[in-house]
Amino acid sequence: MKLPILIQSVKELDEILSRPTEAVVESIKKLDGDILLLGAGGKMGPSLAELAQRAITAAGKNKKIIAVSRFSNQAERERLQSLGIETISCNLLDANELHNLPETENVIYMAGMKFGTTGKAAETWATNTFLPGMAAQKFKNSRIVLFSTGNVYPLTPVKFGGSTEDGAVNPVGEYAQSALGRERIFEYFSRTLQIHGVVIRLNYAIDLRYGILLDVAQKVFQRQPVNLAMGQVNVIWQGDANAAILRAFEICQTPPAILNVTGPETVSIRQLAKKFGEIFQIEPIFENVEADTALLSNASRCHRLFGYPTVSLQQMIEWTAHWVKISGPTLAKPTHYETRDGRF
Repeated sequence: MKLPILIQSVKELDEILSRPTEAVVESIKKLDGDILLLGAGGKMGPSLAELAQRAITAAGKNKKIIAVSRFSNQAERERLQSLGIETISCNLLDANELHNLPETENVIYMAGMKFGTTGKAAETWATNTFLPGMAAQKFKNSRIVLFSTGNVYPLTPVKFGGSTEDGAVNPVGEYAQSALGRERIFEYFSRTLQIHGVVIRLNYAIDLRYGILLDVAQKVFQRQPVNLAMGQVNVIWQGDANAAILRAFEICQTPPAILNVTGPETVSIRQLAKKFGEIFQIEPIFENVEADTALLSNASRCHRLFGYPTVSLQQMIEWTAHWVKISGPTLAKPTHYETRDGRF
């Protein structure tokens, strides 16, 4: 897949994010049935829906992609429809609305609540644990790929290279606890109803409009302090994360498989800021110091199954720096990657 040297517009960014690899197209060829995305209106949903639609077209298959969300962004909904993607507006916590969704062979469960969860504990738990149980019962005859998060892992010594799927979970804070609750509820229904599924523990996906690289680049460019409290992170290009998620239907099982999805590197925030400083010719300002532990995931299993990401860390840095230089639009949604107490 030939990548551009720099990305100049949202249109070009969306095209790159949703460009299917040959492996994704082959996976879609072998997958029986339509694909329904629950909670498709978030940061990743639209590009994932578009990637799936383009893969179907390239595969020459007659499948439907159905994107389900409240769709507060009407323009985004219309854009998906223009691509041939069916959209359904739905409050998933409304049992009747959920029940009326079409039965679909393949479901990608993306609904969840993270930011703004502090002070909204009840809503967080309802969204992250009660709703997955409702959805599992509704789609008990489907294959389900369930979004989760690397936040279910504890902070681990940086020298160990990140948590593996077989390692201990010990979530910090109510958001992370409820995310583990989502996994446990899904596992329960997978076992009792024989639902074949996969749990995707993702951290952190980026495109140029949001993500850790954008957070750090903006701080450097605006001459604001870069917080080193969480001194190391993992990142993955959103297009590569979406490709792994679509291919995860290949490994659905009961009880559900667990798969970490992120990039192969342990990325130093200090070194990342210095790299952006070199590009911008600005000396970064730092606050706090790196701890010996960080929230890190080891995604070697994913890489063995599906290959390494197609977009390198260096490419992401160069694209992000240029995006900041040209004042490219952003979602204005900081990742709060520096949070160590689980309060988002």
